[in-house]
Amino acid sequence: MDMDRKEKQKEQCSSPIYVHNPHLDALKDDILYHFSLGTGSHNLPAMFGDVKFVCVGGSPWRMKSFTEFIAAELAMEDPKSEYPNICAGTDRYAMYKVGPVLSVSHGMGIPSIAIMLHELIKLLHHAHCTDVTIIRIGTSGGIGLEPGTVVVTKQSVDATFQPKFEQVILGKTVVRSTDLDQSLAQELLQCSKRLNQFETVIGNTMCTLDFYEGQARLDGAFCSYTEADKQEYLLKAKEAEVCNIEMESSVFAAMCKLSGLRAAVVCVTLLDRLKGDQLSSSHEVLNNYQLRPQKLVGSYIKQQLKAKAENR
Repeated sequence: MDMDRKEKQKEQCSSPIYVHNPHLDALKDDILYHFSLGTGSHNLPAMFGDVKFVCVGGSPWRMKSFTEFIAAELAMEDPKSEYPNICAGTDRYAMYKVGPVLSVSHGMGIPSIAIMLHELIKLLHHAHCTDVTIIRIGTSGGIGLEPGTVVVTKQSVDATFQPKFEQVILGKTVVRSTDLDQSLAQELLQCSKRLNQFETVIGNTMCTLDFYEGQARLDGAFCSYTEADKQEYLLKAKEAEVCNIEMESSVFAAMCKLSGLRAAVVCVTLLDRLKGDQLSSSHEVLNNYQLRPQKLVGSYIKQQLKAKAENR
């Protein structure tokens, strides 16, 4: 009886994944087209029901690399083994899994990550996952930071430095909050301090619709502003506590908040945008930088799983 009571208490305390769509109930099968998965063709609870951590990043290569890294970090599987791409039936996204850790690529920019998140959130919902933490790991341009600095996002802001995500639905602009889990951000910062391998800061992240003009670069195919204009804009961003610039955090934060997912964004800065626009560092240096978010998030996941095991 005591064990039954404990299990019921666990169920009551666990946090489910929310989908806010009554039309899904009318679907006989829910086809997750861009993942090449579905409720009718796959046993999603059996495949994904144990997932507690989801890490997403732009490139398939980076996410496979993270899978291999986390497998070695957690000593769960042979780090030299080949990990199959669960989404091999499509070339849109790549997905890998090691124990309770799911690794998914999201492509580049808001539209690509938004499509992926719709299907990922439904996948986690259909698999009856609970207490899931999701972290975006990636690269960014820094503002006034040394290249290689890791930024844990406090708040995602748009190109006017406002903490919001706007989307046009049925011809009307819908505004959604870009709040992220502040306690998770602090936990990641503390984890980085314990690692003591690279500089990590918490700050706002500006999410733009474009890599070139949207980020005040001077090296795109088109440019209608001066170096002075660029500097003025970036300094205004810095005054708004923006530490880095990327292209996915706003919709990531908005959708995770709607679904009840505990979420964070962890990006390394590849250059200081106040000093230039092009990536001039060597491939070896840039590759080392890109591993830093993996190391931080991998260490955090290992720490969390160890704590849960000790509390059982």
